Amino acid sequence: QVQLVESGGGLVQPGGSLRLSCAAAGFTFSSYAMRWYRQAPGKERELVGIVGAVGDTNYADSVKGRFTLSRDNVKNTVYLQMNSLKPDDTAVYYCSVWHGSTWYWGQGTQVTVSS
Repeated sequence: QVQLVESGGGLVQPGGSLRLSCAAAGFTFSSYAMRWYRQAPGKERELVGIVGAVGDTNYADSVKGRFTLSRDNVKNTVYLQMNSLKPDDTAVYYCSVWHGSTWYWGQGTQVTVSS
């Protein structure tokens, strides 16, 4: 059974940093690309970035240069390091994986950027 559990969210001031984690179980983590999405109130869910099985990354234009994806295939965990945070980054952040012709999602973790 695929399980994804995000953690690390919280309240941070503009310009601050947070590191989100997503612990995965129930599939061969090292073989799959992992994605981070976010959804702000009243907005559609948007892709933040993708980290491939071998650690290659792609990012949304809105976070390039500020966010960094990484993965630890021993700990079965994917990370999202977020720097220079802006109020527009306020959202619920989700990790996701496409496995067995199905999308799996974690429960999300709230990130609030506010002074």
